[in-house]
This record gives sequence, structure tokens and C-alpha cells, in this order.
Amino acid sequence: MGETPNEVKGWNWGAFMFNIVWGIGNKTYLPLLCLIPLFNIVWIFVCGFKGNEWAWQSGNFLHEDIDTFKAIQKTWNRAGFVWFIVAIAIVLIYLLLAITIFSYVFQQYSNY
Repeated sequence: MGETPNEVKGWNWGAFMFNIVWGIGNKTYLPLLCLIPLFNIVWIFVCGFKGNEWAWQSGNFLHEDIDTFKAIQKTWNRAGFVWFIVAIAIVLIYLLLAITIFSYVFQQYSNY
């Protein structure tokens, strides 16, 4: 396989957020371990940290240069980061809604 160039190492939002789909698309199958309950909580971070290295070592980019590899992963990174922001926004909206409902119910209950 050879050594992974330092230029391709680094965090990959696509591997973090879309781990299973990203793994299949990049012909690296270690992200399938995200299917294991509870283990996946840790493994998604491993996918984020090691994703670029796994993709490079998969041989899928054997005849490509580093710039092409980085351009392809940049698309995954962008999509993963956008989905991360959307997921955080959904969680915050859900929490805000839950707190609002809880405070309304508590206020109604304390009026009796």
C-alpha cells in the first residue's frame, strides 16, 4: 500500500457524519463498524480522524494525484460539515421546544 502522504491526513467531516455511506463510496469498509450499537459512539470519531488515510490506502485513488484526492474529499467534507450544523440546529430547536413545553406545563401545574 505504501505510506500515506501527510497532505491527505486530517479530519474528515464526511467520514464523521456519513461514515457508512462515505466508507462504501471510498471503498473502505472499517466505517461499517458504526453499525455496532454503543461502539459507534466512539467509532464515528475514529472515522473522522482516520477517514482520509483509509480512503487513500483503499487503492481507489491509486492513479490519482493528491490534489484530485483532496478535491474529492473536500466535497465530502463540505457536505458532512453542513449536515453537522443542521444536526446541531435540530437538536437545539428540539431542546428549546422541550424546555418551552416543560415550563408551560410546570407553570399550569403550579397555578393549581
